[in-house]
Amino acid sequence: MTDDLPDDRTRWRAFGVCVAVAALTILDLSKVNVGLPSIERSLDATSSSLQLIVAGYALAFGLALVPAGRLGDLKSRRALFITGLVAFTTASLLCAIAPTIEVLMVTRILQGFAAGTQMPQVIGLVQQLFRGAERGRAFGLFGAMIGISTALGPTIGGGLIAIGGEQDGWRLLFWMNVPLGIAALLFALKLLPKGSQRRAADRELDIVGILLLGAAIVTLMLPFVLTTGAGDSGARWLWLVAFAVFLVLFVLWEMRYKRHGKSPVVHFELFRLSSYRNGLAIVAVYFAALPASFLMVTLYLQEGLGLAPLFAGMVSIPFAATSAVGAYVGGRIVNRVGRALVVFGLFMVVVGFVLLMLAATLTTPDVTPWAMAGAFLVGGLGGGFVVSPNQTLTLAEIPVEQSGVAGSMQQLGQRVGTAIGTAVATSIFYGIVRGSTAASGSGSGSVGSVGSAARLDAYHEAFRSGTTFTVSLIALALVLAVGDLVVRVRASRREAVDAGSAGGEARA
Repeated sequence: MTDDLPDDRTRWRAFGVCVAVAALTILDLSKVNVGLPSIERSLDATSSSLQLIVAGYALAFGLALVPAGRLGDLKSRRALFITGLVAFTTASLLCAIAPTIEVLMVTRILQGFAAGTQMPQVIGLVQQLFRGAERGRAFGLFGAMIGISTALGPTIGGGLIAIGGEQDGWRLLFWMNVPLGIAALLFALKLLPKGSQRRAADRELDIVGILLLGAAIVTLMLPFVLTTGAGDSGARWLWLVAFAVFLVLFVLWEMRYKRHGKSPVVHFELFRLSSYRNGLAIVAVYFAALPASFLMVTLYLQEGLGLAPLFAGMVSIPFAATSAVGAYVGGRIVNRVGRALVVFGLFMVVVGFVLLMLAATLTTPDVTPWAMAGAFLVGGLGGGFVVSPNQTLTLAEIPVEQSGVAGSMQQLGQRVGTAIGTAVATSIFYGIVRGSTAASGSGSGSVGSVGSAARLDAYHEAFRSGTTFTVSLIALALVLAVGDLVVRVRASRREAVDAGSAGGEARA
């Protein structure tokens, strides 16, 4: 099997297909949330059903990542990419025409599996097609598109709801994927390279390991994705006990599997690489904060200030714009600057989100959206220096033939972090809102009324407390990045000293 790279034109055209499909997948993580009220009215859905629309997608997405990444490494990333894209487009069509909430829940789960099948192939293909500085630029562009998709999801969702109407506008959220998915499929069949993949030396698929890892992922994510923060029963936390059991069984099985000379699902020796281990920790903590922050902004603007979904979503557009710029620039300089770029980016995100909290709680309602948009300019630029540079640094030492599963572990860290962070932030936000409004007995009304003033104070306190939690997580990611930077600097100094000593001995 050859490791020769295709020509520049072929590689960048293939990359364009990959990044477009990744953006389509990420959009579905955020835009559908805006359509939940429309789904509730159209299909007479319960709160539990709506919860499963979101949770089912997230669970299936996370569950598919690692086995799909492993299959892509073993067989063909191109074939898995095309299979996932066909399945995603088909599931989107079924979601769009779903006659009942039960059908929508099932097809949404299928859509999540398809998305989880696609995403590891995108990371693996970037690793496969690019080397050195070009890989950094590719991940920079990839990060720019992901940042844009994440931030614009609520805006696009709100716009489609406005076009389609409150009753059936949610169907456009899924119809949108169908023509885009078909177009992407045609380009993928034509442009994705064939026969250029260096596959893993072993040809076995560890079915038992995949099943144990899947059980561990489900039992870890379930108590977090199945919570609304509305005083849920504590019994759901018993799932974490099952997670601990399945995790231990998975590790023991993988070690036994490796001792018998076979290749496990996850190569634990990858975690001996500090660049990979630290990069996974940083991205998991960062994504525990970022989507939760966007969710709280949407809740605050719509429920607290009464903005329409479209206008509430537009507040995050500055984040998308500056994040795209930061990701593009970061991708070009990450190989020169290294981990210090991620440290600087995380510091800017902390500053931006502190400004976001001050803008939300210290300005008048007519100024608040504009002030929050200004804060997003700062946070977005920092965010662009975090995701794609961290991805480049995390995967820099990973062998190409293991890049699919290594990238899928990174994506899994993002999904688990998102589930945990969103659950905690939502619990904090709604806990304070419900407690404050119940204590004051305030209801809806104009901003000038006493009751509405108390209600707005409750949302101020909820947003302040929730954002304090997410900023603390970003600060933790900053500490982890600084620690990794120190390790890298010390290692570079040791290498320089060793090289100097070797040179002196040679001269002697």
